[in-house]
Amino acid sequence: MTSFEPTAEFAAQLDAQDPLRDFRHQFHIPPGPDGQDSIYLCGNSLGLQPKTARAAVERQMQNWQELAVEGHFRGDTPWMTYHERLEQATAHIVGAQPLEVTVMNNLTTNLHLLLVSFYQPTPTRYKVLMEGGAFPSDQYALETQVQMRGFRPDDAIVELVPRPGEHTLRTEDIVAKIAELGDSLCTIIMGGINYYTGQVYDMAAITQAGHAVGARVGFDLAHAAGNIPLQLHDWDVDFACWCSYKYLNSGPGGVSGAFVHERFADQPELLRLAGWWGYDEKERFKMKKGFRPMRGAAGWQLSNGAVLTLAAHEAALNIHEAAGGMVALRRKSEQLTAYLEFLIRGLALPAGTLEIITPQDPAARGCQLSILVQKNGRQLFDYLMSKGIIGDWREPNVIRLAPVPLYNSFQDVQRVGAALAEWAGRE
Repeated sequence: MTSFEPTAEFAAQLDAQDPLRDFRHQFHIPPGPDGQDSIYLCGNSLGLQPKTARAAVERQMQNWQELAVEGHFRGDTPWMTYHERLEQATAHIVGAQPLEVTVMNNLTTNLHLLLVSFYQPTPTRYKVLMEGGAFPSDQYALETQVQMRGFRPDDAIVELVPRPGEHTLRTEDIVAKIAELGDSLCTIIMGGINYYTGQVYDMAAITQAGHAVGARVGFDLAHAAGNIPLQLHDWDVDFACWCSYKYLNSGPGGVSGAFVHERFADQPELLRLAGWWGYDEKERFKMKKGFRPMRGAAGWQLSNGAVLTLAAHEAALNIHEAAGGMVALRRKSEQLTAYLEFLIRGLALPAGTLEIITPQDPAARGCQLSILVQKNGRQLFDYLMSKGIIGDWREPNVIRLAPVPLYNSFQDVQRVGAALAEWAGRE
């Protein structure tokens, strides 16, 4: 890892050596209070708008204007198969085969659809394992799925919590809990990255442990897709879903992705909630009774794609592919995050004032650092905002900062460090 220095000159040198530096100019960066570009470290909540997104959406607006209903079948991007245009790039991002992925709906809708298929409890095998303090949508989805199957959430849902005095989960503790639950465990559903701490879970080890006791294993990849390298197929994950509006930069409420391992591709008998667009496309327009799903993840589709959001998503995916995919992005991401960590740890502050609760091991984190502020946390967050540094505040006292490799620079990170040092000097 690079030996860092806190100076603006050093950061400028790193930027000059960065092969991805020009991708920053492919995004609209909001202005700060001084009218200059803000320092946007909030891609873990909403990614920036690609400059190509507007034209991509306008292209489909034009098709709608000129072709109307015939746009489903005519033109250079027929809407009926538009989602298929995104399969290859999506598969690259999550480490899957094109058959195993589809782009549809939004994240929580897809989570519910997948849980219908992969949480099928019996009177003795009905437990669900998740991380404690998971994002509320995941908690609510599981509560209601469990209730609909006739079980009590406080009995069926088992939550993993860190050891006393620790902020993150140990893989050995997760694996031990899976073994302890044994044949009572029906399904594991965890975030690939914990939204609060930024911890990356060992998805391969969790999947292996879950399968060893006969459980289905899935992941919510909202904070992982486009952030860290994923190998869902090779890890043997059963199912997964993710949003596209964070690190994939596809717009607020943008379309979601879903993964179903290829071993389920030819299991039409697998219980699911069905819709017209998931029906075998060769027979779809015959309007027959009796659901016959498409092969693979496409068989979980419900309705025809929301073309305007798919168009914005395609524009963003094209940038992601042009940057070299996750290998190139991850290389820069690790260095950006390490530089931010170096600057925070170098502050002259009393012990315990600021604590990074994200793991120090680069393999156990993405680009987010979660900073626990013991005193005046909200005031620090507001101070950073006044300097044009856009991060994310999470109650009760955590500031999340995420330097995204596609559009953040080392000079961005250096300026954050300088602002924190200025604040530290006032404390």
